[in-house]
Amino acid sequence: MNPKPQRQLHPLPRGLVELYGLLAVLFVLVPEWMADGALSGLRQSRDGSLLPMPTSAWQRIPELRLAAMNLRDLRQLAKELRLWGYSGLNREELSSSLLRKIQARRGKAL
Repeated sequence: MNPKPQRQLHPLPRGLVELYGLLAVLFVLVPEWMADGALSGLRQSRDGSLLPMPTSAWQRIPELRLAAMNLRDLRQLAKELRLWGYSGLNREELSSSLLRKIQARRGKAL
């Protein structure tokens, strides 16, 4: 019995291998380096916090604060403000109920 002859693979030309290597650097590594440079620049420009400081309008206007909260935070605020029936409300209804409650409290304070 004759052993099977091994198949000979034809190697790629050296120029084609180098071209693939150059394309890999251009399409994969360069964008990674650019993204890393941009992110490190953002981190260095901030003092401490990774989030931007809220503007004074965000602190003063309750609509903006409520819009920035997630549903869990809205429900927690409703519990703190003793808003009855908040657990059955969807986000929009809960936000409008909270806004009315907040504005009623401000009216009493003035």
